[in-house]
Amino acid sequence: MEFQRTQNACFLTGNIRTVNEDFQVDEIPDFEPTGEGEHACLKIRKTGQNTEWTSKQLADIAGIARRDVSYAGLKDRHAVTTQWFSVWLPGKPSPDWSAHLPDSIEVLEEVRHNRKVRIGTLKGNRFSLIIRNCVGDKAALEDTINIITEQGVPNYFGTQRFGRDNHNIERATAWFSGQIKPKARHQKSMYLSAARSWLFNHYLSSRVEQGSWNTALDGDVFQLDGSNSCFYEPLDAQLERRILDYDLHPTGPLWGEGELQSNGTIKSEELRIAKQLSVMSEGLERHGLKQERRSMRLLVSDFNHHWLSEDVLSLSFRLKPGSYATSVLQELGAFTDVNELNKSLQD
Repeated sequence: MEFQRTQNACFLTGNIRTVNEDFQVDEIPDFEPTGEGEHACLKIRKTGQNTEWTSKQLADIAGIARRDVSYAGLKDRHAVTTQWFSVWLPGKPSPDWSAHLPDSIEVLEEVRHNRKVRIGTLKGNRFSLIIRNCVGDKAALEDTINIITEQGVPNYFGTQRFGRDNHNIERATAWFSGQIKPKARHQKSMYLSAARSWLFNHYLSSRVEQGSWNTALDGDVFQLDGSNSCFYEPLDAQLERRILDYDLHPTGPLWGEGELQSNGTIKSEELRIAKQLSVMSEGLERHGLKQERRSMRLLVSDFNHHWLSEDVLSLSFRLKPGSYATSVLQELGAFTDVNELNKSLQD
């Protein structure tokens, strides 16, 4: 399913991920290693490998349990990504990583630290993307990028959350309906995340269609910029000003049990979406997830573009943690993921 694009979106076509190097992600850490401690912090560049698999390689080389290797966030597999890992080695020297790691995983830096790297210890991620065979209105692209730089994009969860051909959504539906019972803990977590993200995207899509995804409506719950802190207050001129100044952002529901913070017609619309997707919403409640909120607006920093040739477009930008480059790409057009296409053809 494609979710609603804004009225300012342009429509380019082209290919992404033709090769791994066309999709590059560099983590911006929110910590400074101390230079001493029980944890070996490794800045790693990996090509075509996912974060979990890389963690297992580090654990095996160090001869420790997988749980003693940690990281700040998951990164795309079909890409070139740079991120920090920590490996717990109390009283032990570091092994010779490069002697055991495959060529696709390179240790760029190693430094000791007094605590492990935890999920979310990020300022954000830098993206550098190449779109090949890119065709469309270049003037419209300029206009759209200017608008995105000013007001951001809808903060959709990326399609990777849902699996190829929405496989994770199908499995979550089957699980919640009693047709299957996944045993592995990571599968349960993946299906719960997919279902919750699916509900949020549907609600956000309805607000995008109304043209109200980045404005304050009476009954909205607001999130402080740069924070997970949310609150409800009746709409007034001061709140509207803070939304316009990007100090606050309107939010949508991350579904779970408990009362919604929203009020009035906003609450009614959130409940309508939940009822429309009742298998998902009720399943999330049964499995104990709690009501939370997510900003509907994603700000995009340092957005640059450059035409490398007539039909090869280079993009670079910075996003906050927990957001997706595909949310930006959706506003620019419809792009074929060559890696996913190749896998589909092989099936």
